[in-house]
Amino acid sequence: MTVRDPRLRGLYAITDPRLCGDELLAMAEAALSGGARLLQYRNKQADPIRQRAEAIALADLCRQHDALFLVNDDPQLALTAGADGVHLGQSDTGLDAARELLGPDAIIGITCHADLELARQAQARGAGYVAFGRFYPSRTKPDAPPASLDVLRRARTELELPICAIGGILPEHVPELREAGADMVAVIHGIFGAADVAAAARAYTGQAVWK
Repeated sequence: MTVRDPRLRGLYAITDPRLCGDELLAMAEAALSGGARLLQYRNKQADPIRQRAEAIALADLCRQHDALFLVNDDPQLALTAGADGVHLGQSDTGLDAARELLGPDAIIGITCHADLELARQAQARGAGYVAFGRFYPSRTKPDAPPASLDVLRRARTELELPICAIGGILPEHVPELREAGADMVAVIHGIFGAADVAAAARAYTGQAVWK
């Protein structure tokens, strides 16, 4: 998959076990009701039985909302849950191995930090999208290296893949990220750290820049 997938656009909500806890499904449904078009399950600390149950339930929830469901860093769990794909970091399972397991239609996203060369390599090897960041101070990964808007501008001119921006993104940041070239904004704390998850999601999705 080396062409821009039109489904990969908008708000990309990423779950966090510290923020969601036992309210994972309710909070995920609220994010989807608020307009999230993609949801990523991210819980490396849970035992395999819980991971499987939660991933399967989230996959079903996303289907009900006509949203895409991806699993963080675990292609086998993505396969088991019937997810649309997986997101991989640079130190996780390789893209080629994930593609072999999940098949040609799976969405495989790749973290590229602020490195265009990593993104070029990911595109050449068949990634579904690339993610750059962090763009702003992040509560989830405060020590992550920063990325500038210029990397989005350069990526937009060089790459055919959808581009995701991540890292401390607030609703007011969306217009400049979109203008620079981001197709998606991935958000963790800005959604799942809010008292009203659906309202928080709507603050990201109800903007004219997505029209």
